[in-house]
Amino acid sequence: MEVTIERILPGGLGLAHADGRTMMVALAAPGDRLRVRIDRVKGSVAFASIEEILEPSPERVQPPCPYFGRCGGCDFQQLNYQTQLAAKIEIIKDCLHRIARIDKVPDFEIIGAPNQWHYRARAQWQYDAEQKRLGYFESASRRVCDVAECGVLVPELQATLENLRAQMVDEALSHDARYFRAIAGDDGVSVMPSVRSTNARQGKVDEIRRLIGDDAYTLTAEHFFQTNADLLPRLIDAAIGDASGERAIELYSGVGLFTLPLARRFSYVIAVEDDRDAAKQARKNLANAGLTNAEIAHTDVGDWLGSTGALQQADFLLLDPPRAGAESRVIAGIVQLKPKQICYVSCDPATLARDLRKLIAGGFSLDSVVAFDMFPQTHHVETVVHLSG
Repeated sequence: MEVTIERILPGGLGLAHADGRTMMVALAAPGDRLRVRIDRVKGSVAFASIEEILEPSPERVQPPCPYFGRCGGCDFQQLNYQTQLAAKIEIIKDCLHRIARIDKVPDFEIIGAPNQWHYRARAQWQYDAEQKRLGYFESASRRVCDVAECGVLVPELQATLENLRAQMVDEALSHDARYFRAIAGDDGVSVMPSVRSTNARQGKVDEIRRLIGDDAYTLTAEHFFQTNADLLPRLIDAAIGDASGERAIELYSGVGLFTLPLARRFSYVIAVEDDRDAAKQARKNLANAGLTNAEIAHTDVGDWLGSTGALQQADFLLLDPPRAGAESRVIAGIVQLKPKQICYVSCDPATLARDLRKLIAGGFSLDSVVAFDMFPQTHHVETVVHLSG
């Protein structure tokens, strides 16, 4: 079947129409004329893959990665970088209009990455001990794509991947391991599960240190942290800006990425995190910074919002939930709390739009949107939204 790609949709698939069907085509570029194969049909929508590029889009480039199309890690390498950025703006607009039901989505910019390659400072590699494969899952599969070199990794992580692969060949990796997580800092690499390397000694996962702006963070591969350190100072500035006041609340606070700068701008900060190790690390980062005006509440975010500790109104509330977005009871708790200002940091435009719809229905108004290309060569994008009550 021949189709022409009209645009890129949320999820990174190309949109086309043929034979009365809506077609979703993987790894396409806007303007491509393609011969495609239908892989599956769901209702009136067909999901397809490219069999032949009949006429390439002028926005299409040759993907440099030998694993592209098989590895599930990157799905935008076929697009030139300006087209990647434009597609991400349209993905966000589509979600805000279609899911959040915002009729007039405000104009906004996307901040491009200083490095479109070798930017990723955090990774998870899947391990198949039986087949001796180490890499990423193949697209739409649980099969491990064996990857020797990854073009989006920072050099320190590429070296760590090579070290792990050498240990795999030597039968030095545990056959019980299913994956390895690694994060690069200013002073080395932390790996989990701990392996025989210069950065994982005596069965312990070493801490790494990462300086972001004026704040220093210590953490391990067990903790979540933003993967693109190049853009983090601008992301923090966009999220907090010149906000200040008496009381700030941070939800899903992790190891304190936003907690430290918030504590420098507000008289008192309460940060809520349900992961015990992350909460412990956040307290350590605050102590190392000499900040005593912030409290880390280790508890479920929804439970905390329903407690008496959340009754006092906040001047500023920041939430940075996981990809699944905030739970319904969390959004309901925020609406009941009625903070003066809200900043929502999101890595998924669809769940962001779902939650924004509820916040706007609860009386908040959308003030601004800005996007950050934290994940070049993929359809993923970070969005920072400000609302006021």
